[in-house]
Amino acid sequence: MKENRLKHLYLEELKDLYNAENQLIKALPKMAKASTSAELRTAFEKHLEQTKEHAARLERIFKALGENPKGKHCKGMEGLIEEGSEMIQEVSESEELDAGLISSAQRVEHYEMAGYGCVTTYAKLLGENDAMSLLRQTLEEEKTTDKKLTELANAINLEAAESSDSEVAQHPKKSKAARM
Repeated sequence: MKENRLKHLYLEELKDLYNAENQLIKALPKMAKASTSAELRTAFEKHLEQTKEHAARLERIFKALGENPKGKHCKGMEGLIEEGSEMIQEVSESEELDAGLISSAQRVEHYEMAGYGCVTTYAKLLGENDAMSLLRQTLEEEKTTDKKLTELANAINLEAAESSDSEVAQHPKKSKAARM
């Protein structure tokens, strides 16, 4: 009985991840287009190709299980993507936008890492060794992407901080009377 409930949960989580990956396939080109850093744009484009492969791996798992991958909407990914879209619309300074895009992307990566970590464990417990291997591969790629984003953030966040400092130097604070 426990295995049946775990298998049900496993399938539901896989469906959630499948939908999340497909939402991300639509969102990544927008993030790449919005980024002003060539390195960040390239990272988003590379991750788009990986994300397509992640979805294909999930399709292979569903096929082996004789199940349909569709039927679940990932509200978590929807919310994360919506936050990223708001960032693109609300932030106009290039350095700040790139820093914000990295922040949004890392939230997505952490969400995916949590999901893939769980389904990898479920696959192991259910004896789904081929699926476990595919899921572990995807999990490792998500971790690598997160590390790459952290590396990019180190430079881009510094640029945003320096941009802010230089703007303050160029535009000294107005007097209290002038601000009113």
